[in-house]
Amino acid sequence: MIAVLGMMVISSCGRTSSGAGRENPVDTTGTAFIKFDTLDHNFGAVKPGEKVGCIFKFSNTGDADLVVTAASASCGCTVPKYSKKPVTPGQGGTIEVIFDTSGREGLQTKTVVVQSNAENNLVILRIMADVINTGTNK
Repeated sequence: MIAVLGMMVISSCGRTSSGAGRENPVDTTGTAFIKFDTLDHNFGAVKPGEKVGCIFKFSNTGDADLVVTAASASCGCTVPKYSKKPVTPGQGGTIEVIFDTSGREGLQTKTVVVQSNAENNLVILRIMADVINTGTNK
């Protein structure tokens, strides 16, 4: 009899009806808001074949955890890097953007679309560079 009661107690541990007693994750209790220090960066004059990079800083000005879910560039010459870890309210993060000027010439404008769980869930970042060939072809 005691063994049966013991088994019933052990087998019911951790179970609650309809989720009672569970703590809700922070990100479901409010709204995240992503705010970038700047939305664009100009590299100025750069040489062909050069790889240049910049860091876009952002902060979570909302009252829930912010999660960047994607960052996609307008072409393969531009590569964004970001952390998938949640950013708590009041904290910040970065998105690094590397631009490879190989095969490019003249004024270049590229975009990176940042997607997140924030209220403003789509933000467009822009980079610009003037790829100047300083060599002579004579």
